[in-house]
Amino acid sequence: MKKIAPCAIGILSSLSFPAASIAQERQLSLPAQVVLGSEAQEDDTRLPLARSTLSADELETSNLGANLSESLQRVPGLVAVNRQNYAQDLQISSRGFGARAAFGVRGVRLVQDGIPLTMPDGQGQPALFDLDSMQRIEVLRGPLTTLYGNASGGIIQGFTGEGSFYPTLESRSAFGPDGLRRSRLRYGGQHGDLNINANVARLDTDGYRDHSKTQRDTANLRLGWDIDDASSLTLLINSLDQPETEDPLGLTAQQVREDRRQSVAGSQTFNTRKTVRHNQAGLNYTRRLSNDDQVTAMVYGGERYVQQYLAFPGGGQFSGGGVIELDRNFGGGELGWQRNTEAFGLPVELAAGVTYDYQGEQRQGFVNETGRKGAQQRDEFNAVDSQDAYLISTWQLDPRWTLTAGVRHSRVEFDSDDDYLIDGQDDSGSVRYSQTNPALGLSYQWTPAVSLYAALGQGFETPTFQELAYQPQGSGLNFDLTPSKSRNAEIGMKYRQDQTRIDLALFESRVEDEIVAGEEQQLTGRGTFANAGRSTRRGIELAVEQGFDHGISAYLAYTLLDARFDEYQRADGSDLSGRTLPGVPRHSLFAELSWQPPGTGFITALEAQSLSQRYATDDNTAEAASGYAVFNWRAAYTHAVGNWEVEPFARIDNLGDREYIGSLIVNGAGARYYEPAPDRQWLVGVGLQYQWR
Repeated sequence: MKKIAPCAIGILSSLSFPAASIAQERQLSLPAQVVLGSEAQEDDTRLPLARSTLSADELETSNLGANLSESLQRVPGLVAVNRQNYAQDLQISSRGFGARAAFGVRGVRLVQDGIPLTMPDGQGQPALFDLDSMQRIEVLRGPLTTLYGNASGGIIQGFTGEGSFYPTLESRSAFGPDGLRRSRLRYGGQHGDLNINANVARLDTDGYRDHSKTQRDTANLRLGWDIDDASSLTLLINSLDQPETEDPLGLTAQQVREDRRQSVAGSQTFNTRKTVRHNQAGLNYTRRLSNDDQVTAMVYGGERYVQQYLAFPGGGQFSGGGVIELDRNFGGGELGWQRNTEAFGLPVELAAGVTYDYQGEQRQGFVNETGRKGAQQRDEFNAVDSQDAYLISTWQLDPRWTLTAGVRHSRVEFDSDDDYLIDGQDDSGSVRYSQTNPALGLSYQWTPAVSLYAALGQGFETPTFQELAYQPQGSGLNFDLTPSKSRNAEIGMKYRQDQTRIDLALFESRVEDEIVAGEEQQLTGRGTFANAGRSTRRGIELAVEQGFDHGISAYLAYTLLDARFDEYQRADGSDLSGRTLPGVPRHSLFAELSWQPPGTGFITALEAQSLSQRYATDDNTAEAASGYAVFNWRAAYTHAVGNWEVEPFARIDNLGDREYIGSLIVNGAGARYYEPAPDRQWLVGVGLQYQWR
């Protein structure tokens, strides 16, 4: 029996698409590797893809600071909701990719400081983002994101900021209803050639719904060392400890009408809960050579332990247990190279690299004896490794035209070693997927303020190990499930003038072998997954930002998305062609009007959020989650006295006390699809900072 998965060392896959710079010494900007601590570049008009950047102020202003969904609602094309269930993390989808995820994030790649928070099988955990030290978050959409590899229907990447030049100690506490409280302590400073940025935080809440109590502790450290003028070394360490998080489960439509704050009876009977412990570290080395080449080497590794109690015993012959324990080791790395040169008399920027990522997981299952771990039902070791190679070039065809072209080859292998042989069956097996994805983008600087672009790209998404976990009949992994493949196209316009920013994108994605919920296994009641025929996503994204005099500014993000199955015939013979993809709203909107009187330290804003109706099932027959619009208000005041700075803040969400469904468990078992959002909620807090000068 394998006990420990080797922590692979290789190469980290993390292409980024930094903004173009028209400075003489660096005319082009290529989708090259993320360099830890790299500065954001403002001019992105030559980028042939949609990019939204969230600054540190937008991530933290008058928010709890614990959930990525608090700020991602500002991004067009994304649906990011807090499920009010910390046992299952947030729900995030990009242009419809990832909407099927019952827990965690699928179809959207998560990256922090170049270290993937998405595992090689395509499943990611947004709770791992260190929001307390984040300098900015970039959200990428469009065909060129497929150059990130497996499951890159969208990219969310965070950049940890450096500590301030002067040593700074800061604390921040926030309080809300239902026992909600969050506190953090952060230190940053420059000490010679060493830069330090570290924080610890704790979140406690009894939860909006019954049986949803949570405690989450996080700790993060960034050490940056400027070795000399040409090289640097950065170390990042992240830790999360979330013990015994209660899981209230989804509700049926009738249960929502009866009591929207209740938990399912089975959650009490089987004491449904989840424990997560996650630790990881990454090391990045960059060096610029004398010929202006730049090389980057990065390695990372970590461990993750999960124990989850489900709402059934799981004692059947092929059930696999109602208590799941996952003990995972993971690691990887990247070796990258980048050069600015000329070809055929044209300025060219080239980037190439090879990557390796690995996860190995001991999976065990036990009977859930009304909240206690019983007899063993499953014991296997599952491993995934991926190897990628990429080449990307950006050509400055003339002062107005820029061409970006790239290709990435990915190989992903799943291997399962069955150690539970009491049932007389050896369900070991393996499957290998490989894919070569090209992408091409062309941008045109029509005027100094307006740029136009078009892009094409091909992507793919393998099943995750959780989706492979059960066959429709019998035991063992479902290796008949195949990756989905997408062909993506986009045209767009970007306008930058004084206090005005406008981004407009029209896109279409055609997907073959869409991974969907399959038939329920009769012997176990477990959900399985299958491949649908074809689906299409097409839509429009619009983001408008306008500044006015006297510190007034306005922002609008709107998405129109038509996502439906073109060909989909289920195993029972029903034809779902033409049905709308579940969990995907046709319309989504975020708007904000803010006022920050110059020189006062005061800021206040009114926010509006709206989603149209969303279907809960593939066949669109279950009661849909109705559309809604809610309004929020926030305010903060920053005051400095000497070396001290104090910032009280407050916010009220759902000012109109609207009752609505916040998130959906797509195709959930027992028709328990609905997760209600809270009624009117308040949050107050204060930040305190001292700086040694």
